[in-house]
Amino acid sequence: MKSATRSATSAFFSASENDVFPPTGGILKRAFDVTTALTALIFISPIFLMLMLLVKLSDRGPAFYGHRRIGHNGKTFRCLKFRTMVVDGDKVLQAYLQANPRAMEEWRATRKLQNDPRVTLVGAVLRKLSLDELPQLINIIRGEMSVVGPRPVVEDELELYETAAIYYLQSRPGLTGLWQVSGRNDVSYASRVAFDTHYVKNWSLSSDVLIIAKTIPAVCLSRGSY
Repeated sequence: MKSATRSATSAFFSASENDVFPPTGGILKRAFDVTTALTALIFISPIFLMLMLLVKLSDRGPAFYGHRRIGHNGKTFRCLKFRTMVVDGDKVLQAYLQANPRAMEEWRATRKLQNDPRVTLVGAVLRKLSLDELPQLINIIRGEMSVVGPRPVVEDELELYETAAIYYLQSRPGLTGLWQVSGRNDVSYASRVAFDTHYVKNWSLSSDVLIIAKTIPAVCLSRGSY
């Protein structure tokens, strides 16, 4: 699996040693992203500030958490979220996985846990409503993410994409996407890869608008979120 992914990504980057491959959607998609993200931040700024305060008051530690993810052309960036986990989350996770073989299998298959011991009480609510991801509007303005696209992955996850990693690397990761409105964590990882591949191959601005429209009821109903 790893060799397949490496060969796919190598083929992507070796097409030209000097050229930087433009992201899916080009200037049109970028203009749409910046306009949408700035408008959203202005309108939700009171909620944004309230959530920052809620996280700070409910648990010691920073309000934001930045996790290293793989972006367009393989560049890494800090994907921002409201912190939903305890500060020493990595240690808590490793201890839990070692003591629970079934949870270890779930983690290996999906890179997520339905009952994650690291998640705080406030964090569980933020995750259920997908409010923890609002700081990614800042990532969008910075040019690290898009409003719509494949969800940002870590390096280990990219290996699960195998040869389809090429399509992931051609786009900016998205705040929402086809996977999020198609079942999210209720579908297999292979289906997630297929959704991302289909999105990149068939991108259009109208499809972005449609996915954004579908995101609202998906978030309100908390479909596949945990």
